[in-house]
Amino acid sequence: MGLHQFVITTPQGKTIKMSDFKGKVILIVNTATKCGLTPQFDGLEQIHQTYKDKNIVVIGFPCNQFGGQEPETNDSIEESCRINFGVTFQLTEKTEVNGVNTHPVFEYLKNELGGFFGKKIKWNFTKFLVDKEGK
Repeated sequence: MGLHQFVITTPQGKTIKMSDFKGKVILIVNTATKCGLTPQFDGLEQIHQTYKDKNIVVIGFPCNQFGGQEPETNDSIEESCRINFGVTFQLTEKTEVNGVNTHPVFEYLKNELGGFFGKKIKWNFTKFLVDKEGK
């Protein structure tokens, strides 16, 4: 079943089943609006615009675990990303990617990845590319 067994929540509290993305490639990234790596929003949005009709999905998981670089609230995340960075791809509510409150999506991804990164996300804008079967 892979990644498709999980659900995510939008900043407005709407639940989305990851199974809704079956048959699509998913690029998952933990984001932060006050990080020095925010120029990556441009590239992520370009991927979204170029490939959204070709079964490729970009999902941003805002995270405040690295230097307090995501100060936005769930109420203001999408607006801030849209106004400041032109983001139109799917964002989730603020998410933890490490520690006891790690979102299940990131628990799964870290367990599947292993190797170089081990079981810990090192910083903002870490990316995971998931195939059409959710692996």
